[in-house]
Amino acid sequence: LPPYRVPPLQSVLKQTWFKGEQYLRKMGTTILIASVIIWVLGYFPRGEKIEADYNAKMEVVTANYNNGASSTGIVQSQITDIRNKELDSLNKEKQLLKQEFSMIGRIGKFIEPAIAPLGFDWRMGVSLVAGSAAKEVVISTMSVLFQADPNDETGQGLVKRLQTAVYSSGPKKGLPVFTPLIALSFMLFILIYFPCIAVVVAIKNESGKWKWPMFLAIYTTIMAWGVSFMVFQVGTLLGY
Repeated sequence: LPPYRVPPLQSVLKQTWFKGEQYLRKMGTTILIASVIIWVLGYFPRGEKIEADYNAKMEVVTANYNNGASSTGIVQSQITDIRNKELDSLNKEKQLLKQEFSMIGRIGKFIEPAIAPLGFDWRMGVSLVAGSAAKEVVISTMSVLFQADPNDETGQGLVKRLQTAVYSSGPKKGLPVFTPLIALSFMLFILIYFPCIAVVVAIKNESGKWKWPMFLAIYTTIMAWGVSFMVFQVGTLLGY
């Protein structure tokens, strides 16, 4: 090993600037473009029928509470709070249903059988697919799919969304999408599967052949699936 020396300040500043510039370029290109693509796939088709059906339900709820406000002994503020909670619940159901029938929802539903044994739902599967561009995209994709506040710079909005997300249909209806065990399984998958497409291309350029980057992508993905599967299944058997 070469002797270790304290790096000169100029070298430290230069490397810090270089790496910071690289990441800013990555955020302004790869991550931004991937986030826009995920948003477009989640926005179309618009789901006009779902929108109309739920708007009608919300109008009925509003009318019922307005008509019953004068005939009950409940304070007006309490009636308003109950009505707003019911309207908010219907609005969340509407947005989730529109997502499921969007293009990205159909992609997620297609791959869901392969990731269900790991405890993942379709939104987590879409996030992993989007993360093949760059692992940072996993978070931005989840922020879009779980409808976190885009103006929240602290990330707490996404945290609360993940903590309160539940299955809206199927055999797991009403159960939480995320538990500590599922979160651990999900993080292990992200940690192990291949870093990003840029790394795959770099390996191809260095080796001159596509077989090595393809081997990396397939091998690490299979390993990630196997580790996440064991963690989730064993944890479930132990009651976590």
